[in-house]
Amino acid sequence: MLNLVQRLILGCLLLTALVVGLVAVTHHALTAAGQFHLAIAFVITVVLVELGTVLLVLHPIRMVARDAKKIAQGNVDHRVEWSSRDDFGVIASELNRIAVRLRELRESEAGRRQMEFQLSDAVLQSIFEPIIVTDAKGHILKVNQAAIEVLGEAATDRMALTNTPGGDKILSAIRDAVAMQKPVAAEDDAAVLPMRIGKQSRSFRLRTTPMRDSEGRLLGTVTTLEDVTTLQDTDRFKTQFIAVASRKLRDPLQQLRRGLYALGHGFGGELQPLQAELVTAASNDSEKLDDLMGDLIEVAELDTGKRELHLERVRPLPMLNEARDRYCDEASEKHIRMEVQAYADLSFISADRRALRSILDNLLSNALRYTPPEGELLLAAEEIKNFVQFTVRDTGRGIEAERLATIFDRFNAFSETGTGLGLALVRRLVESLGGQIAVESRLGHGTTFRFTVPVAVLESVVHPVEVG
Repeated sequence: MLNLVQRLILGCLLLTALVVGLVAVTHHALTAAGQFHLAIAFVITVVLVELGTVLLVLHPIRMVARDAKKIAQGNVDHRVEWSSRDDFGVIASELNRIAVRLRELRESEAGRRQMEFQLSDAVLQSIFEPIIVTDAKGHILKVNQAAIEVLGEAATDRMALTNTPGGDKILSAIRDAVAMQKPVAAEDDAAVLPMRIGKQSRSFRLRTTPMRDSEGRLLGTVTTLEDVTTLQDTDRFKTQFIAVASRKLRDPLQQLRRGLYALGHGFGGELQPLQAELVTAASNDSEKLDDLMGDLIEVAELDTGKRELHLERVRPLPMLNEARDRYCDEASEKHIRMEVQAYADLSFISADRRALRSILDNLLSNALRYTPPEGELLLAAEEIKNFVQFTVRDTGRGIEAERLATIFDRFNAFSETGTGLGLALVRRLVESLGGQIAVESRLGHGTTFRFTVPVAVLESVVHPVEVG
């Protein structure tokens, strides 16, 4: 058998013969135009050259190319059949070696992936908390045994999960995490899913987190249901204890304040300067303690649902003007300019007057406390879609960035002189009215609180003539 080089040399010789034949034919044609058989010989020579080229060079190349294409397309079980030991045989042998190597790599990669899948599945099943894994479109891919125990077989079916208690909240959190591509971890009561397992009732806090690959592309979401039953029971007990203790302590505190008031105003006789100073200091501390008791009772009432809201249609501007009037004297003493910005024809809001007044008072008292003399304080309101947004902005010292995340927690470190419950109470009151509250602040640039209250729904009034 001829190797590739020999085949190419033979092809060149045949091509040379073709050229020689062409020259000879051309010469005879010019000298003896009547010699027809020379022309026939020329044609036969050309055909033989082409056939030789195809058979000796082009056909083997095409065969090897076809086999290589099959291997490249993923058919690693295909083998190149070439019995000779020429250059084409070497190429065929190397292609077969490549196919074997690719198959080994594929099998080892598949084994590794299978082991990784089994490991990840084992980790998922070993987690005590219920977990639901979805793809980037929100379709459920995997759930652990804890999720099946809590949600039943519906945990594996998106449609069935819709009709399961709490399933709509889970699917809503998954949709939000996919749409916004950021974690959804609500901490309020709306995120707590009550579930019943047998005769036991448990509560879970919902958390949904997006999954991404190394390049930041969204792969799916992981939803975790954190069992907060014990925490809720503890928090409920703590709230009830605080409420009862505050009420029990408030009566003796009122008696103490009355006694201090009487002493301070000379009803028990004239006091020496040091005695008067001590009584004044005790009166101030008892007033702070009374404020703390009041805030504790109000927060406890909101937590236990005992605080009843009386919603009515309220105009925003008069509420802002009243709040400014309540604090104008204090602001004047510190030379702080207060300004109200709101249109008189803003839509009515649906709010509890007492709650709205408490919200504004807490925000204003904080603003005045931390705003230096010659500062400014702005009260504003504007309508945004179906809400009216209230703004309380000051030019005080601002709040440290690390405190902003916990600014609305109970007993936060923001208030060094207050009760530490004011902003926690504000948040609970805003949320109970159906709104939200946010804060923006930078050190040295003041603080801005914004909260929303829903616009009152217009009630249709039927004219007596229309009734009949």
